[in-house]
Amino acid sequence: MAEIYSVSQINTYVKNMFAGNSLLNHIYVKGEISNCKHHTSGHVYFTLKDGAAQIACVLFAGRKAGISFRMEDGQSVIVFGSISVYERDGKYQLYADDIRLDGVGQLYEKFEYLKRKLGAEGLFLPEYKKGIPPFAKRVGIVTASTGAALQDIMQIARRRNPYVQLVLYPAKVQGEGAADTVVRGIKALDGKVDTIIVGRGGGSIEDLWAFNEEKVARAIFACITPVISAVGHETDTTIADFVSDLRAPTPSAAAELAVYDVRLLEQTLAGIHGELVQAVLSKAETKRMLLKQKELQLQQVHPRYQLQQKRLRVDELSEKISARMKELVSAKRQKLALLAQKLEGMSPMGRLEAGYAFVTRQDGPMIKTLSQVGIGDSINIDVTDGTIHATVQGVSERE
Repeated sequence: MAEIYSVSQINTYVKNMFAGNSLLNHIYVKGEISNCKHHTSGHVYFTLKDGAAQIACVLFAGRKAGISFRMEDGQSVIVFGSISVYERDGKYQLYADDIRLDGVGQLYEKFEYLKRKLGAEGLFLPEYKKGIPPFAKRVGIVTASTGAALQDIMQIARRRNPYVQLVLYPAKVQGEGAADTVVRGIKALDGKVDTIIVGRGGGSIEDLWAFNEEKVARAIFACITPVISAVGHETDTTIADFVSDLRAPTPSAAAELAVYDVRLLEQTLAGIHGELVQAVLSKAETKRMLLKQKELQLQQVHPRYQLQQKRLRVDELSEKISARMKELVSAKRQKLALLAQKLEGMSPMGRLEAGYAFVTRQDGPMIKTLSQVGIGDSINIDVTDGTIHATVQGVSERE
């Protein structure tokens, strides 16, 4: 009867077969990551597949230190490791020792590495960013002379400000030596223009790679002229975008940022002109009113005006004096009439007309009492129409 083996023995035998094969112990396998799971233990379990097959893989936590990127589904990678059998499940799998991104993935890895390196050196810090001149007269362009990016920049610049001079340095923006020509263009235009636009149209990461080169980044950082990066479309990002003074999402947007719209300037100047005209007219009106006031003040201090005012004052005072004199004369007349009436009441003639007589001695004194006369004295009796001469015959006292 044939020998009978247990499952464990079979799995162990197969495992030993894998272990004895030197090819399977040091092997590179290329494929796409799927079903990637990062375990809480630190291990990473994933499947490596191509168009026709797949293989289970595991990366132990102790091996992750050498991996420069985070593993995710869809990444194309090259895994170095060994193939062996997991005896418990009877499955063979790839035990990864090292993993590297393949093709485009390697470019992304280089991109992230250079980004971290230059970022650590401070090339991306805001304090190193130079301001873009608002009224540039000369704009330098480093791009391909036959690309759509140049046509877009020229069209936008011509529309916004036809007076701006565009200076082109025709550079190779893709392929072998592209980075070197971009660097030469930046250095050639530095200090000779107001702003430099560096860029090209969209493309894959391979097409845009010249703008991810370290030499281009350092040339932009060392440039004394402000640099606007305009590489690819809005979603594309390059190292040049991080180190430049300003990033434009597209070459057309770069032209709008570099070239001031002369129509807006004309509108602004027209507004300022209107404000100045209004201010001048208002100032002139204020000065005219002030001059009128000074003219009036000058007229008031003129001798002719002063003489006229004095004459008016004399006339006014004369009228007041005349009115006052009339008031005084009227008052005096009234008083005089009262006094005349009073005097008339006290006049001897008034008494005589009332039937009284005025008696005096012939020698002059007025007789008021009987003691002033004696019998035989000559007296004068004055009445209203004359004097009666009489002699005292007798006297008698009033009871």
